[in-house]
Amino acid sequence: MKIVDHIKNAKGKTLFSFELLPPAKGQGIQSIFNTMDELMEFNPPFIDVTYHREDYLYKQHANGLLERVAYRKRPGTVAICAAIMNKYKVDAVPHLICGGFTKEETENALIDLDFLGIDNVLVLRGDARKGDPDFIPTTGGHAYATDLLAQVADMNSGKYLHEDIENSSKTNFCIGVAGYPEKHFEAPNFNTDFKWLKKKVEMGAEFIVTQMFYNIEKYKEFVVKCRENDIHVPIIPGLKPLTTKKQLIALPKIFHLDIPEELSDAVETCKTNADVQKISNEWMVNMCKELIEFGVPVLHFYTMSNPGPTKRIVEKLA
Repeated sequence: MKIVDHIKNAKGKTLFSFELLPPAKGQGIQSIFNTMDELMEFNPPFIDVTYHREDYLYKQHANGLLERVAYRKRPGTVAICAAIMNKYKVDAVPHLICGGFTKEETENALIDLDFLGIDNVLVLRGDARKGDPDFIPTTGGHAYATDLLAQVADMNSGKYLHEDIENSSKTNFCIGVAGYPEKHFEAPNFNTDFKWLKKKVEMGAEFIVTQMFYNIEKYKEFVVKCRENDIHVPIIPGLKPLTTKKQLIALPKIFHLDIPEELSDAVETCKTNADVQKISNEWMVNMCKELIEFGVPVLHFYTMSNPGPTKRIVEKLA
């Protein structure tokens, strides 16, 4: 079922959804199942599974020369989505990214997803490779999320890359995109970033999932601006509880977000990670209650495949 249909069928009730990381290469899928077992009591209608582009490692040969080898640290997104849907009977939402994929590889992945009955995708540009100063597109791939979105929309219309097939099969993907209440870090200003978001909706995006945030007013202002500019698709807030004091530095650095002074000051006083999680959970529960009152369709938690902190929050809301 499509995300927008899950939201419609909820009839105003706020749903819970979760995002998982594929296990690192060499690890089994049981870690995914263990996480899912912890979260299924909250009846999530869908589960997001992230996609990760390739990185490079350097192997030293006996002659002293270094060989650069491309590898993907967390493969398996499509298979994990299929396994989740088969085992738990919930919809899976794979991330589609530009980096690491040619247009042909993207088309083939979409065909696989369609054959598996997966009808939701979250379209993202994706991050730069580790060590690259900026995002570098894959040769033969897409440079921007709008280009990737256009390819998915084309397939929904029965248009493929090379084949001019009469009566070609149309896919039926419900397309989601990312939204940034505090603007994307590469955008020169919020309004420019917002124009690109509106373009994505005009191109066929049916729902928006936001970057994580800790200032609820930023999210509310973002929603109001969307509605004032004729963006009426569901806007799903992305949430992540703090679990360590180090995240006060790491999260703003990686995700380019603002942590309110009241929260950061409280976390700075903590002696243990348990203390951090207690303060963060209280903050997040209050945020979630206010978001529910604001009328959000879904509370979407970035679990980082660590379900414990998220579970303790949702238990106080369900």
